[in-house]
Formats: sequence, structure tokens, C-alpha cells
Amino acid sequence: MAEKKGGNKIIAQNKKAYHDYFVDEKYEAGIELFGTEVKSLRAGNVNLKDSYCDIKDGEIFVVGMHVSPYEHGNIFNRDPLRKRKLLMHKREIMKLHGLVAQKGMALVPLSLYFSGSRVKVEVGLCRGKKLYDKRDTIAKHDADREIERRMKDRG
Repeated sequence: MAEKKGGNKIIAQNKKAYHDYFVDEKYEAGIELFGTEVKSLRAGNVNLKDSYCDIKDGEIFVVGMHVSPYEHGNIFNRDPLRKRKLLMHKREIMKLHGLVAQKGMALVPLSLYFSGSRVKVEVGLCRGKKLYDKRDTIAKHDADREIERRMKDRG
């Protein structure tokens, strides 16, 4: 379900983002959720695969993050694909808005985790990869995996 990393319990990671983008900077943001959504997150029912961040009127939102409805939530469940507001300082949002306006930059949620009892989102300022960059990443990953396998076979 979730793994611990530096005192934070990771709920979900967006591995596709690392395949499709170069991550230049990472930011931590809180997220505005309802009770049944938090319960669903504790069960690990979330998908970040096709999600991205959008800045409108000085506020930042996550679009496309799928949080499955809580099984026992009945009328309190919300739309699984609704826009969710991220909680960041105004000056950080304005800085990101200026950087995203540059050509080829995007804001992508990289991971979702619990920090204490609060849910946090790691947002990456990313540049898109070209097809040959993706091939290089895959080749490097395969080479690293081959080295690890041979080291394991030796010892």
C-alpha cells in the first residue's frame, strides 16, 4: 500500500512523470480534501498518472487526479476526478505562474504522501522530454538494472 520515506508515508507516486519530463524543481504543497477522500487515500485508492497542475486567479489546482470513492461514504463521496485546490504561499504560486509561462514548462504532481496526519503533494516544475531523451532514459535504466543483476549473481 504505502511505504515510509524520511518520516513520510508515501501514498502514490507518478512514475510516468519521470518518464515524460525532466524535473527541474520540486515543491511541497498541502491539498484541500474532504473526509471521505482522506479515508480513501489511507486505503491507497488514488491515481496520479494523467494529472497536472493548473494556475487560475492566483490559485493552484490539481486536475485529473483520481481518488476512488470511499466504500462506506454514501452521500458524502465527491466526484473522483474533481479539481482539488493546492495550498501554497501566494508568492510561490506567482513564481510558478511566471515559470510555467515559459515555453515547455509544466507543473506535474510527482507524489502524494502523509506528513504526520496531513496529506501533502510534491509538485514538480518540469520540462518535456523528446522521444530520443526517453529512449536514453530507458537505456540507462536497463543498463543499471543489468549491472545490479550481475552484482547479485556474483555475490
